[in-house]
Amino acid sequence: MNTAKTFPGVPRGEYPRPQMVRSEWLCLNGPWQFEIDAGDSGLERGLLNRGLKDRITVPFCPESTLSGIGQTDFLNAVWYKREVEIPAAWKNQRVLLHFQAIDYDSTIWVNGQEVARHRGGFAPITCDLGTVAGQKLTITVRARDDHRAAKPKGKQSALHDNYGCLYTRTTGIWQTVWMEPVPAVSLGRPRLTPDVGNSMIRLEQSFLGSPKGLSLRAVLKDKQGPVSTAQCAVADFATRLDLPIPAERRKLWQAGEGNLYDIDIQLLDAKGKVIDEIASYAGLRSVAIDGKAIRINGKSVFQRLVLDQGYYADGILTAPSEQALIDDIQLSLDAGFNGARLHQKVFEERFLYHCDRMGYLVWGEFADWGSSDFGPNEDHQKHDSTYITQWLEVIQRDYSHPAIIGWCPLNECWQWVTDRIKGLDDVIWGMYLATKALDSTRPVLDASGYSHRVRGADVYDCHDYEQDPVKLAAKHAGLAQDKPFVNTTYERQTSIPYAGQPFFVSEFGGMGWDPDAKAGDGNWGYSRPKSIEEFYERFEGLCKVLLDDVNMFGYCYTQLTDVYQEINGIYRFDRRPKFDMDRIRCAQERPAAIESL
Repeated sequence: MNTAKTFPGVPRGEYPRPQMVRSEWLCLNGPWQFEIDAGDSGLERGLLNRGLKDRITVPFCPESTLSGIGQTDFLNAVWYKREVEIPAAWKNQRVLLHFQAIDYDSTIWVNGQEVARHRGGFAPITCDLGTVAGQKLTITVRARDDHRAAKPKGKQSALHDNYGCLYTRTTGIWQTVWMEPVPAVSLGRPRLTPDVGNSMIRLEQSFLGSPKGLSLRAVLKDKQGPVSTAQCAVADFATRLDLPIPAERRKLWQAGEGNLYDIDIQLLDAKGKVIDEIASYAGLRSVAIDGKAIRINGKSVFQRLVLDQGYYADGILTAPSEQALIDDIQLSLDAGFNGARLHQKVFEERFLYHCDRMGYLVWGEFADWGSSDFGPNEDHQKHDSTYITQWLEVIQRDYSHPAIIGWCPLNECWQWVTDRIKGLDDVIWGMYLATKALDSTRPVLDASGYSHRVRGADVYDCHDYEQDPVKLAAKHAGLAQDKPFVNTTYERQTSIPYAGQPFFVSEFGGMGWDPDAKAGDGNWGYSRPKSIEEFYERFEGLCKVLLDDVNMFGYCYTQLTDVYQEINGIYRFDRRPKFDMDRIRCAQERPAAIESL
């Protein structure tokens, strides 16, 4: 497995981009100057040109306790500042400054000169600083996050307090800040596509700068050493190399088996000298639709998914450590799930890396909630293109991860098909088309739960929090006649008719169990079992109904952990177990009916 040096003693000091690793990098996490700009007047008041009043620990957001700030009020704008001395060893190379994520609308200056602007809280930002080796630079960041504006923000509360299934906000920098040196002509992010039928990994390589007269070489490796090598002259924008895998070295990536191949990628000059090189990895696996089954490597695999929202009591959207990311995957596996629906959050790349190596199935989802928090207004129209742009950035970042076996751009889009808001049906269609255009290798669910608006979408689903297993079975009996249970909102049908696609209940369960909870304390769940035994019986009964339905390819249980006041988790917010995990796991281990097809 490809590795990079870490920065001990620096918070979240592990390499942040594991599918595109360079040996030289500088982690800028840790203490930064910081100031809250309540009136968003900081530019006019000179914050760009003076020191800031407070200190914050990056990459934790100011709402979190790990940041050292812990301010959970509305933060409409915040500022960051830090000096950094660029290593002299980076001479004659261009320096790239990376922010893995800033929420929401960011402007970045270096030595008082603007170098980047970006809208969106979930995708990385890169600033090309040119040749600045040996120089001392002052980096200044302004992050605007107007709580009144309609914008994609996931489960972040639009009100002052948390409530229901909405939680503490995240403002500003919330993922790693770092730098790396690159040559004038350098390798961009590789695009790696597994081709099981032809037993190869296909590499499409982009470049920064003009690679005229250069060659691209890639070496595919496993634990035994090199498997195959390919090389060609760089002749166009995205040069492609095919890396074949002979039968005796072929290992498929699949649920529970994170078999990965390392890939060394080099850019060479006419004499064979290495101009630039990166380390990456890929998994050989296929995803296909066969009737109502979704096949992975030709095999019908029932997707026993759990809803994972990726919140932490001390870091909010930011995991306190890399081990916390690994632990969450292992907690899910221990409970008998083989994957997760990554819900209303774009998870960091380090999480996806561990999903890849642990053989953990995931559906990538955009954090689209937030477009209707304050009712219909012009912001809805203004942000149409923003949704699609931000989602394209996410797919571009995550395309090569084998653990991702499906995309879900949107969730429960009731607000987009009501008569109050015009034109936003186009966004659902646009998000679907954008996904299919950038990735033709995975199934796409147009909108999870309801508001299915794309005729011929790959997958169809529903959310069903029915608590009685007998009633749940009755509600879904019509699927055998292509008449599935379909959610409605405001007592009206919001989805186009089902067309025989693979179908799953992508949210169910939601049993709020906490023996310490008291009436009136604000805790929330879809239901409240009267005893832990009632929980077990209901969990087992609900899972059995869905596992035994030969027309169902999977399910997603709500949810992995409690989140603040929401107590629907299998585990508590601090990850302590609530239940006997052997019993939870045993309830899911029965063979699913569709797996026999």
